[in-house]
Amino acid sequence: MTIPLRPGAGRVSRPAARPTGPDPLAGLLGLPGVAEAAEAARTAVDRLLGHKVLRRESAGVSAESALRGARASAALEGVDLPLAALRAGEVDDPVVQGALRASVGLGSMVETWDRAPGQVLARLHVLAATGLAAPADLGRPSGNAGPRLAGLFGVITGATTVPAVVVASVVHGELAALAPFGTQDGVVARAAGRLVGITRGLDPKAVSVPEVGLAELGRDAYAEALAGYRSGEPAGVAGWLVHCARGTELGATEGLAICEALLRG
Repeated sequence: MTIPLRPGAGRVSRPAARPTGPDPLAGLLGLPGVAEAAEAARTAVDRLLGHKVLRRESAGVSAESALRGARASAALEGVDLPLAALRAGEVDDPVVQGALRASVGLGSMVETWDRAPGQVLARLHVLAATGLAAPADLGRPSGNAGPRLAGLFGVITGATTVPAVVVASVVHGELAALAPFGTQDGVVARAAGRLVGITRGLDPKAVSVPEVGLAELGRDAYAEALAGYRSGEPAGVAGWLVHCARGTELGATEGLAICEALLRG
């Protein structure tokens, strides 16, 4: 994987595990603003996870989070439709439908993600791109993407000392920048980033909505931050990681809004 920094800490991903060799992500925490942004995101998600509604309604919050996340992910692809339309099942746009299928399907992929990320990504693409890509292309990354995907899979399955939000941002950034499938890659990338947050303990209940946070920051800001990551320059990588952490922080606020709505009935 071409993370442009070589292999310095915060909340540990998979706390019981430690890297047995050089940690390829450790240097990212030394970039300007990254450690602080990651800590702010963690604090916001922890605040959400402490909400009393989650003691009895976490499934309902998670379901609403999936719906709002799908809408926001589609909006980042340029298809911005009212949440009420999705809730009523009145949307036939294939981008939105794909984002919704991918978002709702994440729960069934949690156990497999750390062991077989390639299998999960293929499944995510099938869910996200059905109706948009040729059937023969569904779930099949391009041959040119193979080496970089192999490196990414090593990051997904490996241990690291960096916070989960940073790992999620790297996975998201790599997939969005590489666009291995050629269709709905952004939707797949954001879904994969959310899976990292779930499996590495940042948001195990899947009640925050990072996609909404990124959408609130704006499509132009998202595209600019991704271009910075794609450049491989340290400043660009830092900008992307901070942007994603800020989106995660705002997404936790969205999760709190869902909790408060359920509390009010």
